[in-house]
Amino acid sequence: MRAEDVTILIGDNSVLARKQLKDAIVSFGISRILESSNGQEAVDLYREHVPDIVFLSLLMPVKDGISAISEIMEINPNADIVVVSSMGTQSQIKQTFQLGAKEFIQKPFHSQQIADVLQTRLEGSV
Repeated sequence: MRAEDVTILIGDNSVLARKQLKDAIVSFGISRILESSNGQEAVDLYREHVPDIVFLSLLMPVKDGISAISEIMEINPNADIVVVSSMGTQSQIKQTFQLGAKEFIQKPFHSQQIADVLQTRLEGSV
């Protein structure tokens, strides 16, 4: 899969966090990026667009990240979800993996962490 063919969904209630993630993703050559500010919107956008990778925070209004992960995995058991969150107890982090999330990145993140995730995904799909 080529970077220009990838669609990314970012779900985070923080405008700043979404901008930082978007900047890191765009610098990798990916331009198709969907954004949601709450968990329900993330689920709705996932259902409509079926993005290749989802970056999702745990703390969001309307529907939290755990519930959003659960619903997205019901839509597509192969969804590629990367949790990017500043908060998360060990039990919450464990639960995200049990539900199907592939990785957990602690905020504040470095753009290289996002680049590593994207590089792994793009190389793995060639």
